[in-house]
Amino acid sequence: MKNNPNIQKQTQDPTVSALRPFGTSIFTEMTALAVEFGAVNLSQGFPDFEGPLEVRQKAAEAIIRGPNQYPPSMGIPALRQAIARKMMRFYGIEVYPETEVTVTAGATEGLTATLLGILEPGDEVILIEPAYDSYAPIASLAGAGIRFVRLAPPDFNLPLHDLEAAFGPRTKAIMINTPQNPCGKVFTEEELTIIGDLCVKHDCYAISDEVYEHLVYGGNTHVTLLSIPSLRQRGFLVSSTAKTFSMTGWKQGYVIAAPPLSKAVRMSHQFITFSGQPALQEAMAMAIDSPDSYYGELLGSYTRKRAYLCEGLKELGFHVLEPDGAYYVLADIRPLGFEDDYGFCRMLPKEAGVAAIPSSCFWKERSCARELVRFCFCKKDETLEEGVRRLRKWLAK
Repeated sequence: MKNNPNIQKQTQDPTVSALRPFGTSIFTEMTALAVEFGAVNLSQGFPDFEGPLEVRQKAAEAIIRGPNQYPPSMGIPALRQAIARKMMRFYGIEVYPETEVTVTAGATEGLTATLLGILEPGDEVILIEPAYDSYAPIASLAGAGIRFVRLAPPDFNLPLHDLEAAFGPRTKAIMINTPQNPCGKVFTEEELTIIGDLCVKHDCYAISDEVYEHLVYGGNTHVTLLSIPSLRQRGFLVSSTAKTFSMTGWKQGYVIAAPPLSKAVRMSHQFITFSGQPALQEAMAMAIDSPDSYYGELLGSYTRKRAYLCEGLKELGFHVLEPDGAYYVLADIRPLGFEDDYGFCRMLPKEAGVAAIPSSCFWKERSCARELVRFCFCKKDETLEEGVRRLRKWLAK
């Protein structure tokens, strides 16, 4: 039988060219391997414990009580007001919930709505790498070119000459992540001020992903982008409640920006998801107003988990880069006799029963960090203990 050319054409990959270079997310691949081999999943950054019971009960009550219809596109007033109170409480910044806060389906949709709302084809975006793996695909979907500024391990210092050289006549925005996934870098007020001055000089915007804002260690302080005077009117703060309240599946994010900038976010947001889940928004409004004791206990818990995993990996022979923020640890595998992070991480679930992430996926060029793997410590104590035990048993063979 002759081949039907129409059928053959229909079975070709229809993926748009802007996404083809990126492939399947490494997080999906590593989690699938963890499930296949029953591995302790220290790869994907989601907790294996539940968030506060009272927050979950509030959501359940709101679902039963209703209404369960479309809420306002920019988010229910109670949540936007809670976010505004939080900005004053933690940073002393006055935010207007009606015109400056937009609730999104997680921080990723917040970033997507922001970039699609401000970018034109041919614009350029500066990414500071290591960069979370969704940043470049979103910018590419918007038709933007990408310039990278590389933070080099082990110190991850901001290279000021390279930063300044990355700005050009087509620069529309620079994206930062503080605290930064995967390296845990916490940007200082001085560094953010330099970025702000460059944005003013080149008349562009700054976008800051701050989802780990409450997870900062060792005497470091989280400085929010909007606290920099030069960025208050040209900055987009993107965050979420997922990491703070251990409910990554709820996808409750938000964008804070000056009214003209928020207008652009809301314009694209209405055509992406339009609105979110009203019951979950109501519960998160309550969660954000949690007492100081909750935030203190959260940080204390993660500080202990960080110390345990760092010490455990050091004892096993890894060279550990201790993070200043977030909930990930980068570990150098060369002292163990390995050099390729992808090969190591694809082998680990089957051979050791532990899953990790190859950190070079966060750099444009794999050669930048192919000796580093990322372990996450947003897990129960017994999960971390079992992960270290399995690694010790495997390495002893």
